[in-house]
Amino acid sequence: MSPRLSLCTLILVLLAPTARLAGQEPPAAPAPDSTLQTAEGTVREIYRLVSFRPGESTDWAKVRNLFLPQAVVSLRTTRTATTVFSLDGFIQDFVRFDTLPAVVRNGFTERIVRMHASVFREMAFVATLYEAQIPNAMRAPQTGVDYCLLVRREGRWWIASITNDLPTAEHPVPAELSP
Repeated sequence: MSPRLSLCTLILVLLAPTARLAGQEPPAAPAPDSTLQTAEGTVREIYRLVSFRPGESTDWAKVRNLFLPQAVVSLRTTRTATTVFSLDGFIQDFVRFDTLPAVVRNGFTERIVRMHASVFREMAFVATLYEAQIPNAMRAPQTGVDYCLLVRREGRWWIASITNDLPTAEHPVPAELSP
């Protein structure tokens, strides 16, 4: 199973709204964009950006602009292992996936099935049930759960962390994402 088929659930990263690590300022906020004015909109944008049609590619600068530079991404990479990535490591892993012949030929989609958000002041927790698929592939879509932690700074929301896992018979979809 490809680490790319799992678009992330969040590892808890405690960041005060004004705390910044030396030399790790977030990128300058873009012009006001209503998509990034809500935690849910910011999370929806990551799924939109990593989905693409055959012959297209992901705009990694736009993806990077959704995250704090010190963000952490933890992905279920096999049935028994989880890999923790820096933002750069996450993007590099996704780029490797995007260059697989089947992905280049058919594109890739990640579609939100359900979302549950909780916002308190300048922090947010967004749980997402999603389906990831290489269109026209013989495999059914892969269902996954992402937990995202976000912080609001400079008038918009930034992803601080994403942690991902895959539901199984022993570990079904969490209650907040069940129908």
